[in-house]
Amino acid sequence: MVQSINTKVDLVIDGTSHVLVSEYGKIMIGDKAFEFYNKRDARKYIQIPWEEVDYVIASVMFKGKWIPRYAIQTKKNGTFSFSSKEPKRVFRAIREYVDPDRMVQSLGAFEVIKRNFKRKSKSKSKS
Repeated sequence: MVQSINTKVDLVIDGTSHVLVSEYGKIMIGDKAFEFYNKRDARKYIQIPWEEVDYVIASVMFKGKWIPRYAIQTKKNGTFSFSSKEPKRVFRAIREYVDPDRMVQSLGAFEVIKRNFKRKSKSKSKS
């Protein structure tokens, strides 16, 4: 069994890791790290210390009524995507350890299309 790096646990909730293949397990938020433990295989786990967290990115839909996924972008190891039943509770627990300015919304589908359109029009005007 893997040893948790947290000394105090604030929240434990069922969650899904969307790294490579979706895996079901438990998300644990504590004083030292964000942790995910696989339900079936104890050797599959993710531990992200708070010092390593660069951004927490939320995918927000329907004006904040539904948050299907969220991601934790680290300083060195890339981005890890997760989902859970009550993401707002997860964000409240994370906010205790991560600066609220580092918690951002991802761009919506329309915003991505709009950004690409502006980028293409700028490159055509420079030619």
